[in-house]
Amino acid sequence: MQALAWLVLMALLGAWFSGVLDKQQNPNQSVQSRLDGDGIREVVLKRNRQGHYVTSGRINGEAVVFMLDTGATGIAIPEAVARRLGLQPGQRLTTQTANGLATAYATRVEQVSVGNIALDDMSAAIVPGLGTGQVLLGMSFLKHLEFTQRGDTLTLRQYP
Repeated sequence: MQALAWLVLMALLGAWFSGVLDKQQNPNQSVQSRLDGDGIREVVLKRNRQGHYVTSGRINGEAVVFMLDTGATGIAIPEAVARRLGLQPGQRLTTQTANGLATAYATRVEQVSVGNIALDDMSAAIVPGLGTGQVLLGMSFLKHLEFTQRGDTLTLRQYP
């Protein structure tokens, strides 16, 4: 009986610590959104412990995790995430990354959203070699927004 109690305690502690680590990796699991009287949509994000802005969002209405990347030209979707979303790979592309050349496949997504900010009919790339479950949200999305960083906070604004 005592061994069973220890096993249950260890399982509960493991689940709790897993949640704590997830929250440290993605402090924006519940995105703070605001809509003002002029129709300006605003999302406020907190930086994670590694210094990145990681947030929950949606592609075509399906939940994904984004890492905002001003150094990325477009939206880079890992192959496993693209498969889960039902995205079809199109034309083969060769892209330049920080790690050198990589193969990717062009695709289009109906909608990309972070909180109440949404953009429709976006081009993206399915990247088989992207070894993360996070979608890189690059400048093809961010260029449509105003963004301001102060301290550990990034504010995104979408004007009507």
